[in-house]
Amino acid sequence: MFSGFNISASGMTAQRLRMDIIANNIANIDTTRTETGGPYRRQLPVFEERRNRPFSFFLNEKMNSRGKGGVQVSAIIEDQSPFKIIYNPAHPDADEDGYVSMPNVDIVTEMVDMIDASRAYEANVTALNSLKNMALKALEIGKG
Repeated sequence: MFSGFNISASGMTAQRLRMDIIANNIANIDTTRTETGGPYRRQLPVFEERRNRPFSFFLNEKMNSRGKGGVQVSAIIEDQSPFKIIYNPAHPDADEDGYVSMPNVDIVTEMVDMIDASRAYEANVTALNSLKNMALKALEIGKG
C-alpha cells in the first residue's frame, strides 16, 4: 500500500521538475548569450525507473528481490537541435553578415510539453487520492 504512495509522490516530483525546466526554457526563449558564449540551448529531463528496496529486504537480508519504486529524473540534457538563424543586423550578437543565432526553443512545443506534464501531475494526484481513500476504507472495515 505504501509503495503506491511513494510511486505517486515520485511521479509528482518528477513532473514538477519537468514543469520547472519547461518554464526555464520559455524564460530563455530570446537569450542569445549565455555563460558559455552561445545562445541558450533547450533543456530536457531524462526519466528513469527509480528502484527501491522493499521493507522486507531490511527485515530479512536473504530476500534479494528489489521492488519498483516509481520514477526519477536521472539527468537534464541539452537539446542538440540547430539554433534558429534570423536576420537582424542591429542585434548586438549579429555576425558580420547580420545573422543572429537564436535559442532552439519553440514556444508551441514548450506549451504542449507543459500541458502534458500538468496532466501527468494530475494523474499522479488522482492515484494518490484513490490510494488514500482505499486506506481509509480498509481502516473502517477493520473497526467493524
